[in-house]
Amino acid sequence: MRLGIIADLHANLPALKAVTSCFESEHVDQVIHLGDAIAIGPHPRECLDMLLSFTGIELVMGNHDHWYVHGLPDPRPDWMTDGELQHQYWTHDQLGEGYKDQVKKWPWSIEREFYGFKLAFMHYALGEDGKSYQPFISDPTSEGFDKLFHSQADTIFYGHSHVPSDLQSRSRYLNPGSLGCQKTATAPYLLVDITDQEMQIHKRSFPYDDRSLYEAFETRDVPEREFIYKAFFGSRFP
Repeated sequence: MRLGIIADLHANLPALKAVTSCFESEHVDQVIHLGDAIAIGPHPRECLDMLLSFTGIELVMGNHDHWYVHGLPDPRPDWMTDGELQHQYWTHDQLGEGYKDQVKKWPWSIEREFYGFKLAFMHYALGEDGKSYQPFISDPTSEGFDKLFHSQADTIFYGHSHVPSDLQSRSRYLNPGSLGCQKTATAPYLLVDITDQEMQIHKRSFPYDDRSLYEAFETRDVPEREFIYKAFFGSRFP
């Protein structure tokens, strides 16, 4: 069994196309996306169309996906600026109502066992209700994650922070890094090879041409894009 693990696509179509070509050439059996398929990037509709067209893919609920189908937080949190609010409205307008029934079906977490290896997949550590997230830790430690994540899986795959990470304690905690939001035009992902003897995890990053991404931001007049360029793309766009 070969799994392809990606996270935080964030409506970046060129990155999705790049990693899809990698999965095809590397003969991946199943793809799992760890949440936040939409928002930030300029291609929410195209990315959902592509993801939903794949066979052998499982999609986990992320906070941006949840806001699309269930509404933005009310009252608005202090950290959600006017600019982010307008960006969320723009993203939801691009999608309309047509995707909500499908996105609502995405689970908050997935637990799987392959040849005795117990794996968990989620956007981030879940709250007690299983439909919210624990407070975000910006500088995590393995011991801190032991307290934060309730899953007893041997290996936990998560996203949300956008930063690749690999910590080992009670469980192994792996974040592939954001597929759609990097300081360079590279698409990070994980390959997980599982046999009845062992599990091997390979960390990959594939370069792609981001010119069409910048063009889409500009021609679609994506709200808050100047902030997005700085915060999520390392100011690599003018």
